[in-house]
Amino acid sequence: MKKYLLYFFVITIISSCGTHPFRSSEKSYKSQLRGFQKKLSSKKTTPLENGINPEWISTVNFNLRKPNFIIIHHTAQDSLQQTIRTFTLPKTQVSAHYVISDDGKVVQMLNDYLRAWHGGNASWGKNTDINSTSIGIELDNNGTEPFSDNQINSLLALLSRLKKEYNIPTQNIIAHSDIAPTRKSDPSVLFPWKLLADSGFGVWSDNEIKEAPQDFNIEQGLRIIGYDTRNLSSAIKAFKLHYIQTEVNDILDPKTINTIYCIYKKQ
Repeated sequence: MKKYLLYFFVITIISSCGTHPFRSSEKSYKSQLRGFQKKLSSKKTTPLENGINPEWISTVNFNLRKPNFIIIHHTAQDSLQQTIRTFTLPKTQVSAHYVISDDGKVVQMLNDYLRAWHGGNASWGKNTDINSTSIGIELDNNGTEPFSDNQINSLLALLSRLKKEYNIPTQNIIAHSDIAPTRKSDPSVLFPWKLLADSGFGVWSDNEIKEAPQDFNIEQGLRIIGYDTRNLSSAIKAFKLHYIQTEVNDILDPKTINTIYCIYKKQ
């Protein structure tokens, strides 16, 4: 009897060690991929209102859609594991392509060509469906702590690969707060945007900022940069969170106006 119990105990331990902690999410991921494969393979056409039934003739000239933006977030959670759990529960309805931990570990959670749910109700310029054209990167950070060197180094390495692989424009590497100024403030004021820009990821103001013309339209300038200016106060705050991190408010002082003009000229 003791021998049987010992054998059962050993088998249980071995089985538990070999169990993937996110087996259910892997199963769901594969199931959804099969569903997408079926849709992509379908050659069924839909009749039009005028009674015409389109004929299917396959073209040979096509490829996958590619991302054109990279959106950087902080998780606002306390650990990498907590974030992974959040992104593997169907009820949360949120995800990202990559999560980077404080120690620099990188976890990829979705193929780059697939649409993650990371931007929410957001826009940049005329693009009102950011999720369909972007890669979402989440940084393991609760929003009040500095970003570690290891984490930023991994982010720079990841940005280097993504920018090169998908030919993403430098100015299209932006923040969650940029695309959703009334709702979001991530990544936090502690995020090193200047360091990223100096490395070729995103734009930054000149060392010597020129004075904006007297007739410079600030609201129009922010709109041309990409901001949704329907709530102008929020757009100004989001701009300063990115470019003037020592003064995150909606005050349009000369420094703010001139910085907006400088970034506007780089578009």
